[in-house]
Amino acid sequence: MDVVIVDDEPLARDRLKRMLADEPDFRVVAEVSSGDRVMAAVMEHDPDIVLLDIHMPGESGLLAAQQLVDLEDPPAVIFCTAYEQHALEAFGVNAVDYLLKPVRKEKLLAAMQQACNLNKAQRQTLNQGSEGRPHISARTRRGVELIPIEQIHFFAADHKYVTVYHREGETLIDDTLKELEQSLGERFVRVHRNALVALNRIEAMEKGANGQFVLRLTGTQQRPVVSRRHVAALRQLLTGAAAP
Repeated sequence: MDVVIVDDEPLARDRLKRMLADEPDFRVVAEVSSGDRVMAAVMEHDPDIVLLDIHMPGESGLLAAQQLVDLEDPPAVIFCTAYEQHALEAFGVNAVDYLLKPVRKEKLLAAMQQACNLNKAQRQTLNQGSEGRPHISARTRRGVELIPIEQIHFFAADHKYVTVYHREGETLIDDTLKELEQSLGERFVRVHRNALVALNRIEAMEKGANGQFVLRLTGTQQRPVVSRRHVAALRQLLTGAAAP
């Protein structure tokens, strides 16, 4: 599980890193010293868990957590703070746990394991839903264009826009990935915070030269990137799909 540590005190960040250094299930991928840099770190590293202080220069940890909650595929948040009076507010932004400094290793690991269990539960429900709609509609220069679901390779989000990659090319649409994931049922699978892929288009998941996993799809040369946090669940899903 990839972890981002957010704290304005270098000693506090180092202490958390030392606690996780010998834990093979957790890997610290980034450190952030202020709340207003949290979103950029999450978008770059796509972590499973964020260890977040509350009182920091600039944006508070609570505000940063609220912005994370609004993401379509948010990481788990564990607050690590010296201020106990914000506990109720913390759980109001769906924090997994609220640990008071000095954080004890056993409590940290228990909270991290709880975050792992939540992520597993989320992955188990990733593809639940109805068969959903038969096509995607898009407003283009030619008017409303209907794109049949069976012609779609994958959807990719870039800030406020979502592009659908399909047999006839690429088209911008108004739907969010979250809306698409809910309405398309088990035919599509989330492989990254910014990508939703047609399950029946996946030929293989391969590891690139830079260490990232990518998908080889039928009908397109595009290679969607698979986030580290989705690799295990996708591998299990593809193994199950290939089983007789």
